[in-house]
Amino acid sequence: MTIQYPTIADCVGNTPLVRLQRLPGETSNTILVKLEGNNPAGSVKDRPALSMIARAEARGDIKPGDTLIEATSGNTGIALAMAAAIKGYKFILIMPDNSSAERKAAMTAYGAELILVSKEEGMEGARDLAVRLAAEGRGKVLDQFANGDNPEAHYSSTGPELWQQTNGSITHFVSSMGTTGTIMGVSRFLKEMNSAIQIIGLQPMEGASIPGIRRWPQEYLPKIYQAERVDRIIDMAQAEAEHVMRRLAREEGIFCGVSSGGSVAAALRLSQEVENAVIVAIICDRGDRYLSTGVYDQPN
Repeated sequence: MTIQYPTIADCVGNTPLVRLQRLPGETSNTILVKLEGNNPAGSVKDRPALSMIARAEARGDIKPGDTLIEATSGNTGIALAMAAAIKGYKFILIMPDNSSAERKAAMTAYGAELILVSKEEGMEGARDLAVRLAAEGRGKVLDQFANGDNPEAHYSSTGPELWQQTNGSITHFVSSMGTTGTIMGVSRFLKEMNSAIQIIGLQPMEGASIPGIRRWPQEYLPKIYQAERVDRIIDMAQAEAEHVMRRLAREEGIFCGVSSGGSVAAALRLSQEVENAVIVAIICDRGDRYLSTGVYDQPN
């Protein structure tokens, strides 16, 4: 009998869903968090990264040996670099230079070429440069912001997992919004299962800088985003997101990034408004890729 051992790609998804024990306080609600940092490259972006490459390959749009290009703020880039290493692609990643040192090092560790744009140019500048490089024949852009294979990954995996793990009892889903792939795919699936489930998106307040999530100018709004799939949007202050992030580590043993702290902060706010609810928030990644920023050095 031949044993079929899994590959690293087979280990993406099926992440744990765990209950918060201390942060919610006395409440009739259950607050659950999905630990996407347990994916092989350490974030929720492992799912769309593999999806975008595998589906493009299946359509014949790309083939191993091709050079791929993507603009990223970090997690997608790390995940795509991993997926490219698995499948045999060269990768050029473009990101703002104020991203954490750990993120940059992780991308190059997987063999990707890294091009930095200034903090002022930001993700908009990174996206524009990706388009220019593709026009110059340097490679093909996957474009996570307009690529339907991004939300499809969450429609086919994250959403069904949440439904199964809560036995269909989920009442609210909270997710940070960057490319919006996670919230679009999960919303589509959960609303098909139960249209009463509330989908809550998180964006930073004006002036806040929370890695991985954005308030997009209208001209850069991701093309995959469909406003009707989100029931409510919560604006999150950077200080509140960082405060809850540190509390998650110190009081729940959950070590994560700032956007995850923001998602849980939004879930805790929501818990003050409802009763007997099952609220699920996404823990996007792990906290170790933020240590050099000093965000964990601050007292709570």
